[in-house]
Amino acid sequence: MDPLVTAENLVKLYKMGEEDVHALDGVTFTIPRGDFCAIIGPSGSGKSTLMNIIGGLDRPTQGRIVIDGADVGALDDEALAEFRNRTVGFVFQSFNLLPRVSALENVELPMIYAGVEPRERRERAAELLNRLGLGARMHHKPTQLSGGQQQRVAIARALAGRPALLLADEPTGALDTNTSNEIMQLISDLNKEGVTVVLVTHEPEIAAATKRTIEMRDGRIVNDHRNESRAA
Repeated sequence: MDPLVTAENLVKLYKMGEEDVHALDGVTFTIPRGDFCAIIGPSGSGKSTLMNIIGGLDRPTQGRIVIDGADVGALDDEALAEFRNRTVGFVFQSFNLLPRVSALENVELPMIYAGVEPRERRERAAELLNRLGLGARMHHKPTQLSGGQQQRVAIARALAGRPALLLADEPTGALDTNTSNEIMQLISDLNKEGVTVVLVTHEPEIAAATKRTIEMRDGRIVNDHRNESRAA
């Protein structure tokens, strides 16, 4: 399988007083294109640090990570920002929507940074919101939407740049059980259409809904297995 993400011996050190803390301690793995992978572990296990490095929001202290052919750690700040906008779509627990603009305008935002022409970005944003069941709500502001609807807007925004990789950090953490199930079904459907998905969660039942689970503890991968029911 063609690897989209290749991580080799990733180390991330943070200074706490006189002590070096290993947030990541020699992490190596690959994620093939089209995979649907959960990174799971307790608080402090390194899963969020790993997510930030995969997404180009942080750099490893040591080691190498290659995503869609780009050696992310070797990019300068400008190239790294361009890489993030072109290659990665982010979905967050807290949605991170702009409260004063509509759902449609929120979805357009990454395309503005990418230099997409106004007519094209509006058409693409409207198409995504219609596809995610929000056609009648696209002119509403986030405060006029439910939590599940806001997360759908966030997913549409993440897909607007047609990224190679969708990263979801606790995407159901702020949602009730029924809405969580709906969002996970949506993400699963996107994966079936070919979107590569990596999500961070502390919930085993959410991880079980993916194809693969990487379990972390103390900055290391302690288990990496396919979820048989999903792989089938």
